[in-house]
Amino acid sequence: MAEPLPNASIDCGWGRLLFGQTFKVPAELAAAMRAEGHDRRDIAFYVRDPHVLLAAAPQELFLDPSHTYRLDLSTYRPSRRRPLGFTVRRMTSAEDAIEVNRIYAAQHMVAVPPDFFWHRRDNRAIIHLVAEDLRTGAIVGTVTGIDHARAFEDPNRGSSLWCLAVDPQSARPGIGETLVRHLVELFQTRGAQFTDLSVMHDNDVAIRLYEKLGFERLPFFTVKCKNPINERLFAGPDVESNLNPYARIIVDEARRRGIGVDVIDSEGGFFRLTYGGRSIACRESLSEFTTAVAMSICDDKAVTRRIVSAAGVRVPEQIDAAECEALPSFIEQHGLVVVKPARGEQGKGVAVGLDNIEAVERAVDAARAYCQHVLVEAFHDGLDLRLIVIDYRLVAAAIRKPASIVGDGTSNIRDLIERQSKRRSLATGGESRIPLDDETERCILAQEFTLDDVLERDSELQVRRTANLHTGGTIHDVTDRIHPVLVDAAIRAARAIHIPVVGIDFMVKSPMQPDYVFIEANERPGLANHEPQPTAERFVDLLFPLSLPAAARAAAAERHQKNNQAGVGASLPGSQ
Repeated sequence: MAEPLPNASIDCGWGRLLFGQTFKVPAELAAAMRAEGHDRRDIAFYVRDPHVLLAAAPQELFLDPSHTYRLDLSTYRPSRRRPLGFTVRRMTSAEDAIEVNRIYAAQHMVAVPPDFFWHRRDNRAIIHLVAEDLRTGAIVGTVTGIDHARAFEDPNRGSSLWCLAVDPQSARPGIGETLVRHLVELFQTRGAQFTDLSVMHDNDVAIRLYEKLGFERLPFFTVKCKNPINERLFAGPDVESNLNPYARIIVDEARRRGIGVDVIDSEGGFFRLTYGGRSIACRESLSEFTTAVAMSICDDKAVTRRIVSAAGVRVPEQIDAAECEALPSFIEQHGLVVVKPARGEQGKGVAVGLDNIEAVERAVDAARAYCQHVLVEAFHDGLDLRLIVIDYRLVAAAIRKPASIVGDGTSNIRDLIERQSKRRSLATGGESRIPLDDETERCILAQEFTLDDVLERDSELQVRRTANLHTGGTIHDVTDRIHPVLVDAAIRAARAIHIPVVGIDFMVKSPMQPDYVFIEANERPGLANHEPQPTAERFVDLLFPLSLPAAARAAAAERHQKNNQAGVGASLPGSQ
């Protein structure tokens, strides 16, 4: 049998893949690993004797806690099921590359320089596939494959799968499985004998998928370099593993800067940060910098509306639900109304798009389970826009979309909701689920369906009227496309409330148009929902401005000065 190319590696953009079986001398593989580029993640794969390799560079290398799986392509059989609402194709443009990096960032993976994909589009050893939503044209998933025969003349005619990633906001089922199948079937047509992959030992969802497709464990190991990207893999578990994602993102950023962290109550998301003699208690993005007065303003939606309206922010017409005699004429005047408790969060007790007094009265009774003071306001159709304002500058903006499901032609709506709810929960660390409650049933009934109806294949159904993430909504970043009028209104609202960290909710026609109406202000916005925008970084900047390196502080101040001179009040120093 022919020998493969010696000391073989291939640049994948995020780093190099080094084929361990082609390195006869462990010291040479260790030396190759030491040449890892800045902000890259090299991977030494097929390492049969990792103890020997680690002994060559024990301070620089570590054994990756991942499993190796193999699919025998001679026994693999394609699926007869067609994708639901999306198609899989090759990456073909720079726009595709940008979207792939967006998905990588959402999954905490290493980004690839966009021109890398383009300059290597004719490299037949690397295969980049994307899943495209047929309705929106959005890229909702990606996978990379390596043809070993073309990469290093592999006599075993192997192949491998890398960087499988699905947009966590997509409602389409089966994207990951379809991407894997397309890739291995492409390898089959090329005559490959097997497809291997490396998966983290605790990634139960991915492992279940691979084992379902016929992948089996192999005794091969993966070795990586000790670097900031890989730190969580070799530094061991931390004591705050039970923190929710909204507290975790801030704690991780604080640790990166050498700020002391003391978890007060992990279940509630309470922690204390200490740096340079200053100690600040936080609950997720709520800190001691937010006063009790600002909190009380945000806590009562009627008060919030009055405060921001006085500052010139556009607000919807609103009345107290206790004004029973005025309700029928208010409904008639506006056609559709919204009922919501004056106090509450996470969309609880909110009913949207009501058009008759009977429905309003039922919604008012339901809302009083959360707060006796209930509001009825004019319904404004459009997109739900969340703007994160920190230190009176815009840091992130995103459109929040209500929960929806996609039919498969065989499952009833109840089962589809439960499956989508499970996917949302997995994508958000348990923070997002679709409740099977009266509001969900009302939304479905308004579209002439019931929970027991079977939804046609590839038919999409919205199952909630509100876009709250805790009730299964999805979030889509629009920070680089936000209209200045919207930015100005959000900052004006934050200043009126006098709150340093806030999530401002608008209803808009488009994030690129100036029309809006204020909905509410959230004093404890979920910063983790807006990755990769630098929300946690800007939050820690606010609390501990001296925790930034001097050079970074100077660069941020210079950018801030230029933005002010240009009249760009929305720009945040250091934002991406």
